[in-house]
Amino acid sequence: MEAAGRILALDLGKKRIGLAISDPLGITAQGLETLERRGRRDDIEDLRRLANDRGVTKILLGDPLHMSGETSRQSDYTREFAAELERKTGLPIEFRDERWTSREAERTLRGSGVAHGSRKATIDKLSAVILLQDYLDSLRIGRSLE
Repeated sequence: MEAAGRILALDLGKKRIGLAISDPLGITAQGLETLERRGRRDDIEDLRRLANDRGVTKILLGDPLHMSGETSRQSDYTREFAAELERKTGLPIEFRDERWTSREAERTLRGSGVAHGSRKATIDKLSAVILLQDYLDSLRIGRSLE
């Protein structure tokens, strides 16, 4: 059984970072306000502060692989960002394949009435929620098989 604490999920983009956090029991994922990128140093400081304020014990980061499963240039950038984030927060970081999260988020939003102008930020947030909820569900399934 893992230590109690919240998990912070990040959908790292070039302009925004989609954010989601687990409840303290690790059952559900809730979206947080999307972080508008201001530069790596500021972004990492914002995430460090958020993790500290919310009692985060682990960070889950979407890994933007190519559809073939190969790493991408964005995947390399994500790993560099993660290494610095891990150094600054002292928190373990786990990567999770995010190839389908944006598509699933777009499908969920289609016809939902979300204004077109705020759709990108909403997709980023929803992608982080989907990434985290899938992870939490996989942990629960793994525990039930033990």
